[in-house]
Amino acid sequence: MNLKKIRNFCAAVLLVLLAGTPVFAQPAFSAAPAATAATPMATDPQAAGLPLKRLALFSSGVGFFEHSGRISGTADSPFQISLPFSMDAVNDVLKSLAINDPVSDSPSVTYASSDTLSQTLKSLAVDLSDNPGMAQILNSLKGAEVTVSGASVPTLKGRIIGVEDRSAAAAANGYQIVNNSEPYLTLFTQSGINSAPLRDYDSFSFTDEKINADLQRALDLLLSSGDWNTRNLLVTLPGAGSRDVSLSYVIPAPVWKVSYRLDLAGSSPLLQGWAIVDNDSDSDWNNIELSLVTGRPVSFIQNLYAPYHTSRPVLPLSIAGIAESRTYDSGYGAASADGQVPESGSYLYRAAPMPAPSMALQSNDAASGGQFSLTGGTMQTASGTAAGDQFEFTFKQPVSIERRQSAMLPLVEGSIKADKTLVLSGSQMTQGSSINPAISAELTNTTGMKLPAGPITVYDDGTYAGDALIEFLPENEKRIISYGDDLTVNASLSSSGTRTVTSVTVSGGVMTINRRQDYVKTYSIRNSSGTDKKIIIEHPITPGTTLAEPGSFDERTANLYRFSSPLPANQETTLRVREVMPVSESITLSALRPDSFLSYSTNQEIPANVRDALSKAIDLRMRIDAATTVQQALESSRTDLYAEQDRIRQNIDAAGNQSPQGLDYLKRLAALDTDIDSINAQISAAQTDVQNAKQDYDNYIANINLK
Repeated sequence: MNLKKIRNFCAAVLLVLLAGTPVFAQPAFSAAPAATAATPMATDPQAAGLPLKRLALFSSGVGFFEHSGRISGTADSPFQISLPFSMDAVNDVLKSLAINDPVSDSPSVTYASSDTLSQTLKSLAVDLSDNPGMAQILNSLKGAEVTVSGASVPTLKGRIIGVEDRSAAAAANGYQIVNNSEPYLTLFTQSGINSAPLRDYDSFSFTDEKINADLQRALDLLLSSGDWNTRNLLVTLPGAGSRDVSLSYVIPAPVWKVSYRLDLAGSSPLLQGWAIVDNDSDSDWNNIELSLVTGRPVSFIQNLYAPYHTSRPVLPLSIAGIAESRTYDSGYGAASADGQVPESGSYLYRAAPMPAPSMALQSNDAASGGQFSLTGGTMQTASGTAAGDQFEFTFKQPVSIERRQSAMLPLVEGSIKADKTLVLSGSQMTQGSSINPAISAELTNTTGMKLPAGPITVYDDGTYAGDALIEFLPENEKRIISYGDDLTVNASLSSSGTRTVTSVTVSGGVMTINRRQDYVKTYSIRNSSGTDKKIIIEHPITPGTTLAEPGSFDERTANLYRFSSPLPANQETTLRVREVMPVSESITLSALRPDSFLSYSTNQEIPANVRDALSKAIDLRMRIDAATTVQQALESSRTDLYAEQDRIRQNIDAAGNQSPQGLDYLKRLAALDTDIDSINAQISAAQTDVQNAKQDYDNYIANINLK
């Protein structure tokens, strides 16, 4: 089935939906609590002249509902309307409800809080909050006067003492057996205390009118709150005369979806988009102006419905005593710009006409994409307008959708620029792997509308070609879609990398080596078919690199380059992509070890003048090492002399300094002192040589300046 046949079928379905069967839904409207006879109460917005007129569904999961119509009222009988909402929508209504009435200067919205029903029932003389039986009701009204009667018992009037359970006895086969207990009503009457089974009475009448009134009110509350998942908001609009009013609110709504059909056949590809809208409410949408808004507004829920109580500190009793002295700063600043305090009757609400909401729902017949003929006919689609930073589609004809139903409506139709191509994703390839490129099309949005994200069913040459996905597409933007793999084309990848020294500089005793890291990927694509094709190669960008080869790219995104290339039939095409990354290394020459010096001075990637300078530095470093070696040898010899002196002194102590042997030790000790003095002089000279060698080395290193 091609796109033309699909279009004809969908258009026929749309005509049926618009002509007869309601297609789209607003929040359910149920009966409101009974009003006084003097106050006209509208329990049905449709009957009250406030039907749903406009609806905007947002891609963020909320809906903007607007009711409008002509109402009338008097000063004594203000117009009232009850708006029922599901529990999960009340917070949003309280946050967003807006009223536009040119006459009312003090509108009000009242509603039962989350615990109103149970608390109100418990506060009445007759507590029906726990669904009590007759025995529990009578027992809770001890002392109340009641008149009871029954078919088999006389009518009694008295005050209730209570209801008690008693065991009921029954005879069976001559034996007395005890069955379950049953309630007995005990009354204090003029003739005394009277007690009988409650089952004997079938009529009860209270004398106290307050009890009767509370019972009536409790029953009314239970009747009006039959749907426990629904809460009613009572809107009161004081004001006399007939006038046009409107009210609007934002509540949760199903996210509207979109699906596209793309026909690539022929010289002018066609795009057709359908919106899928769900009415999950309990009311019908009848002939409403429907708009679909795409965008990403901020939306949240705040718990405004439930009463909120904050904790307060408990303070000790205030006992009269001595007043505390205090001072006050002087005040400054007027109450308002003219020095006047605002009147106490000022409200945030104003009776002047409200400005139109930011989501302008007016139709725009001149918008592009409104009509297009696939078979010589026309199909009504939505008109598109900008709504702030969002985009809005408004259907030109009123839309109807029954409750709990969904509909598919024509959103956009028109020619679109589409170029067939293959797309090879380099991010999906590995060294030596072979994959098939994707059959794709480059779409340019020439519809004049911002196109929401959605699936695309692609048709080509009169048949189904595949499915694709597209993200949000602004006007005149280009986007690639892929809907299959081309099995007649194979692609492989080879990778390599090199690092090359580009320059070496020496300054201030620091050698800086600049290198270039090359990342090379070669794509080989073989077209085994007999048809010339075009391919787009998507090469993932290596972080920190710049493109060196080829000299330019066709497109670039944040993460990849795109290169376009023809694919001749039965031939192989290659693309070499080289990216370069600068790498810099800084080396403090004075901290280098001799072997590292030698490595750098013999590295052929290092320029000759730098190698020569490093060779001379090595010579100077060797002078330091040689002088240090001499100094260390002398210091080692002196250490040996000191050890020999200690040994001789121990011998003198043992032999005595007056003995012939002791006198010999004294001569040898004197000779050692002479040797130590001589070697100390040599060590001092060696230290000077080391210091001079280090000074020469440091001066040379510091003065090297090679660019």
